[in-house]
Amino acid sequence: MHGVPADAVAKSLGLTTPELKAFEQSGTPPRTLDFVPVAPLLKLSAPRLENLLRGWHPPAVDLTLWRELRQLTSHRDGLSVHCYLVWDEVTREAALFDTGLEPDLVLNAITENDLTLRQIFVTHSHFDHIDGLEVIRARHPRAHLHTSAASALPQHRNKPNDFLQLGSLRITNRETPGHAEDGATYIVGNFPEDAARVALVGDALFAGSIGGMGGGGDAARAKIREQILSLPSDTLLCPGHGPLTTVAEEKEHNPFFG
Repeated sequence: MHGVPADAVAKSLGLTTPELKAFEQSGTPPRTLDFVPVAPLLKLSAPRLENLLRGWHPPAVDLTLWRELRQLTSHRDGLSVHCYLVWDEVTREAALFDTGLEPDLVLNAITENDLTLRQIFVTHSHFDHIDGLEVIRARHPRAHLHTSAASALPQHRNKPNDFLQLGSLRITNRETPGHAEDGATYIVGNFPEDAARVALVGDALFAGSIGGMGGGGDAARAKIREQILSLPSDTLLCPGHGPLTTVAEEKEHNPFFG
């Protein structure tokens, strides 16, 4: 992301470059390492990085507060990816955020909950997030597609400051490029009772991390601060991979934003 040579990172950790590459592939260091010196090289918060390495994990989220939200996790070749289904309790009209790798998971959830799929939102066009799109659209041809991809037809492209009503729920979009050029975050509000708003962030932001990118890291982090971390602290963040988290947890613990 920042163009730091691998040998410089290895040296800051007291490793050889081959040892660093092996560590990156396995996730297991060859010996106990001091990660503090590498933090400034990678523009990370050293205390937050240490906290992450000591095992920080966001508290488990009780999704029963969001009765009309389902996280659906699909798998292929060692890769796991989440997509999310949201619906209005009264009208049973539903919105899907990404499709994952197993469209039957989505189709079965729609049937089991007696839903009508009205909207499909794409957080970004990487294959693991849209692999099931063709199958799902074939089964639900009237569902309207929303994406920030430049190649999309005009009627499918997200518009700034646009919002959509799904029964009592209100859905808006924010551009969050970085991990992907067409990255978008969708915010769902007006959940009943004590359930906070929900932000479907794709791979822009993870618990304790952000989505990988080849460059432009500072600009991407600025977008995340502006468009995601500016949301109310109790906002539930639903990423494409890894655990659910909240704005408050990431503002306090994510080493990319210290």
